Amino acid sequence: MAAKVVEQEVTKVTPLRSHSSSAQELTLPLTYFDILWLKFPPVERIFFYEITGLASDFFNSEIVPRLKHSLSLTLLHYLPLAGSIVWRPQAQDQQQQPVIYYSPDDDDYGVSVTVAVSCNNDFSHLSGNGIRGDVEFHPLVPHCCLTLFPDRGFSIGVSSHHAILDGKSTTMFVKSWAYLCKQLAELEQEPSNVNVLPELLTPVFDRTLIKDPKGLYMRYFNMWFSSDPNSKPSLKVLPPVSVDFNKLVRASFVLTREDIKKLRDSINDLNDSKQKQLHLSTYVLTLAYAYVCIVNAKREEEAAAAANRDVIFGFPVDYRSRLNPSAPLNYFGNCVGRVAEFAKASDFMQLEKGFAFAVEKLSDLVKGIDADAFEGSKEQIAQIMAKLKQGALLLSVAGSTHFDVYGSDFGWGRPKKVEIMSIDVSGAVSLAESRDGCGGVEVGVVLEKPQMEAFASLFRDGLDASDAPR
Repeated sequence: MAAKVVEQEVTKVTPLRSHSSSAQELTLPLTYFDILWLKFPPVERIFFYEITGLASDFFNSEIVPRLKHSLSLTLLHYLPLAGSIVWRPQAQDQQQQPVIYYSPDDDDYGVSVTVAVSCNNDFSHLSGNGIRGDVEFHPLVPHCCLTLFPDRGFSIGVSSHHAILDGKSTTMFVKSWAYLCKQLAELEQEPSNVNVLPELLTPVFDRTLIKDPKGLYMRYFNMWFSSDPNSKPSLKVLPPVSVDFNKLVRASFVLTREDIKKLRDSINDLNDSKQKQLHLSTYVLTLAYAYVCIVNAKREEEAAAAANRDVIFGFPVDYRSRLNPSAPLNYFGNCVGRVAEFAKASDFMQLEKGFAFAVEKLSDLVKGIDADAFEGSKEQIAQIMAKLKQGALLLSVAGSTHFDVYGSDFGWGRPKKVEIMSIDVSGAVSLAESRDGCGGVEVGVVLEKPQMEAFASLFRDGLDASDAPR
């Protein structure tokens, strides 16, 4: 059952016009990193903030105005988020290309902000780690949604177009918004004195940083548009795969620092005889463990033939530091590709052996990453799409333990919970640093309920088995 949310208002927030650095017209070309993601569904996140005794009057008179005002200030730094992707010629006599365009004179530009109130008052349920219905979250993320949970807290839902920014840039934007919002409250100064961001939160838009000597942009452009005869083909994202969201549930699982050590020790014990150098980072161990639990959870609920099912698994790669020359960490846009491996579900069977298999393959992928790895993305995407049409299982990941999403404090404390909503469409698992800051990892999963129950059992049993003497 979906959460009952009543919209109170929908307004358009634009970059602050009365500010000394008022927004100017912006045309920002897409790079090959951007256009690769052009047709992918938006990425959706929800931040839950707990404020015991939060009254409607305070929410509407203090929190909402401050969030809107600071968003308006933040958009001055992040103009692409106030614009949209449109067709425009890059230069005279050139063919039309999709670009990010913003104009302060066009009322259609800006960020649509919905203010709503939850009538179910189910804040603790939604912001917990337990099994919850996926559709319960859907009303909380149209574009930008500020939702009051009376007496309990509020949530901020954000939806972003993947061709405009990647996860790192999204997190940078949210942190910038939070920083300026908190500054407004703490300094109580005029906006002109507040609207300064730290260097690491100040976005860099310079597209000349992304060199394209091998013509990767046109390769991905043609991948999307070569079969469309229109001079300005549709820029709409691909429709989501057919999913019955009413059957899906989501839950979060935490691997503590001690759990990760157990997993690492178990692999070292198995690897003694092989003497193979493995990349046993927290990231690799967490992904391998989540992936093997998912494959086995699905196997328990599906036909025996599931053992022969193709499995595609991998992870995103941030290329900022891998380019030559490298791009700055605060480069805004997409600088992400994916690496993937192909296997059979039978390779993941039996938790211990399947975990060791996944660790070895993911370790090889990590060690094989270089600046040229992105070049094969088009061919790999075609291969992945072909296998998906044949019923392959795709295992991927959204988020990162390096984003520090739980550091997004708008002035009312750190979030109680952060959810990546869009993993119900992508089928990915989500990763974040554990909220307690003790070196653990929070893993978010969306599955059908019987599969989720099997996953939870496998996740727990595998860690218990790691405690057993060898």
